[in-house]
Amino acid sequence: MNRPPLNAETIVAAMNDHGVEYVVIGAFAAIAQGAPLEATRDVDLTPRRTAQNLERLSEALRQLGAKIRVDDLEDGLSFDHSGASLAAMTMLNLTCPAGDFDLAFTPAASPAGYDDLAPNARSIHVGAQSAKAADLWDIIRSKEAAGREKDWLTLPLLKEYASRIDRAAEDGAEPEFG
Repeated sequence: MNRPPLNAETIVAAMNDHGVEYVVIGAFAAIAQGAPLEATRDVDLTPRRTAQNLERLSEALRQLGAKIRVDDLEDGLSFDHSGASLAAMTMLNLTCPAGDFDLAFTPAASPAGYDDLAPNARSIHVGAQSAKAADLWDIIRSKEAAGREKDWLTLPLLKEYASRIDRAAEDGAEPEFG
C-alpha cells in the first residue's frame, strides 16, 4: 500500500486552525522532545472530549480530507465524523493527503485521555506550528500499557533518555544523549 508521506505540520496546522484542544502522543511526541528514536510514519493525537472540541475536531478532519485508514483502500474509507459520532469513538486510524494520523481518545494507561495528559504536556514545534506533547514519562507509561513488541523494543532507550532529561533538569544543564 502506497501511503502519502507524513506532513505532520499540515495535520497540526488543521487542528490549530480550528482551535482543537489535543495532545500529541506516542513516538512522534517523544521524537519532538529529542528522543533518539527512529522516525515514525504517523502522528498520534489525543483530543479533548468536550462536545465543542469534538465539533472543532470534525471541522479539522473535513479540512484535512480525513478518511479511515484501510489496507485495501489506498485513499481510505469515508466516514461520518460529526462531533456526536466522534464522541462514541475510542480510536481512529486515519489517512489524508498530508499522511497518516491516529486519534486515540483513550490511549493506553490514560483512560481520561486529554484530561490526564494535558497537565504534564510539554510545548513542541511541528514545523512552524506549536502543539502540546505528552510528557516523556506519560509516553513511557502508555507504551508499557500497550504491550506491543515494537514498544517494548524502544522502552529501554526512551527510559534512559527521559532519565537523562530529568537529571539534566535537576542540574540546570542541557541533556546529552549518545
